[in-house]
Amino acid sequence: MTTPAPADFKNAVAVAKAVLSAAASVTATAMVVQSMVHTIVPCELQGLLFSRIRGFFSRFSNEMTMVVDEYDGFVQNELFEAAQVFLAAKQSPSTTRIRVSKPTKENHFTVAMDRNQALVDTFQGVELKWVSASRQLDSGHRVHHGRNTTVQYEVQYFELTFHKKHKEIVLNSYLPFVVSEAKSMKQGKKTLKLHTPSFDGVYGGPLSDSWASVNLDHPATFGTLAMDLELKKTIMDDLERFVRRKEYYRRVGKAWKRGYLLYGPPGTGKSSLIAAMANYLNFDIYDLELSGLRSNAELRRLLVATANQSVLVVEDIDCTIELQDRKSETRAARMNMMSTDYPREDLTLSGFLNFIDGLWSSCGDERIIIFTTNHKEKLDSALLRPGRMDVHVHMSYCTPCGFRLLASNYLGIDHHELFDQIESSITAARVTPAEVAEQLMKSDEPELALKDLVSFLADHKRKETEEVIKEKVCQCQLVEENGGTEEESDKCKIIEE
Repeated sequence: MTTPAPADFKNAVAVAKAVLSAAASVTATAMVVQSMVHTIVPCELQGLLFSRIRGFFSRFSNEMTMVVDEYDGFVQNELFEAAQVFLAAKQSPSTTRIRVSKPTKENHFTVAMDRNQALVDTFQGVELKWVSASRQLDSGHRVHHGRNTTVQYEVQYFELTFHKKHKEIVLNSYLPFVVSEAKSMKQGKKTLKLHTPSFDGVYGGPLSDSWASVNLDHPATFGTLAMDLELKKTIMDDLERFVRRKEYYRRVGKAWKRGYLLYGPPGTGKSSLIAAMANYLNFDIYDLELSGLRSNAELRRLLVATANQSVLVVEDIDCTIELQDRKSETRAARMNMMSTDYPREDLTLSGFLNFIDGLWSSCGDERIIIFTTNHKEKLDSALLRPGRMDVHVHMSYCTPCGFRLLASNYLGIDHHELFDQIESSITAARVTPAEVAEQLMKSDEPELALKDLVSFLADHKRKETEEVIKEKVCQCQLVEENGGTEEESDKCKIIEE
């Protein structure tokens, strides 16, 4: 082995010192420049500046980076959501930080990449690097309840980096694979959610903050609903036909949505039917509370933030909010222009109709829209037509068929000697499934529960009869006071006797 000469060794050491000194100088200069940029350049321009610098140096690199934003304009980016699900299952030993949560009533933990973390994936021999990132944005000044406020929010995105020569493989094979795998993962362990408007997010911030959610753990199914069997089958067939008609809706030029109106007295099972439909389709529920909205713009914002494959619910549409009719809209607009206060755009009937059947209704696919009301006759005729409320479902009082199903669910029996008497009474009395269920829950003994139900139905029928008689007596008193025909007087005498 040849020993290097002392002169060569000294030259090597000198070169190494020079390189280290230059590197330290460059690092120090970069830190100074970065500090100056943060001090001098406004926050709004810093991201643009650093992006241009990275773009300049990327010209000399063989790597390509794709940015996957959370939203594409107003619409949620399907690829971003798919990447979240896909990468959560790809955590590697080299990952240093992850986000872990456990939803209530679930047995598994939810794992996700934390911000500013990287993960390397391999596909068909190609190495791909994912980075989870975020940036703060200022949504500007907004007028909220007469106050001028500045809203800042966080925007999330992924960066996918790979060699430039693999661009076609990534676009045509890898990204479709990510979307397909994520869809399979979600369906395999999907937990239904109940979403409600988050009005802080509606008034400003990212679209992802427009709704807040909890787990939907409602046990209702079509098998437990106390409804007419033919009606249940009709609804189930209609839902199945809807979900398999994606290409059909596209071919005929209609938005892929379906509207239902559930109407009937309180306690007839409208909310339970909604839960049963969501469980049947495995769709999340979005409970739209109209009374908290102040403008058509806020309504549109909630709509575009609603996910596909979902059930959008507007309960008690007749009394949730007093929608302006189209004649009064013009008058209100004029009054608004004359006002010296902040302009206020009301939530109008035309805006609501555009929301359920206009251009904005097409911002999403595979959606069920359900309206409920106790008084169908109070609804504007413009709401009731097909295309807005396609299927009208009358939720009636309890029927003999509904009673038998309730007895099977609550008491575990399919026949009893009191069944005929109860079914006859239920046909004559107007009682809701909720009232019958409450009576059946009062005792664990079927015999006692059924006897209590018999007594309840008899009392209910007696009270109904008394109310009818009182109403007739009041009518007779009016006839006597105002003077009526001889026929009306004869009827009143019979009632009094």
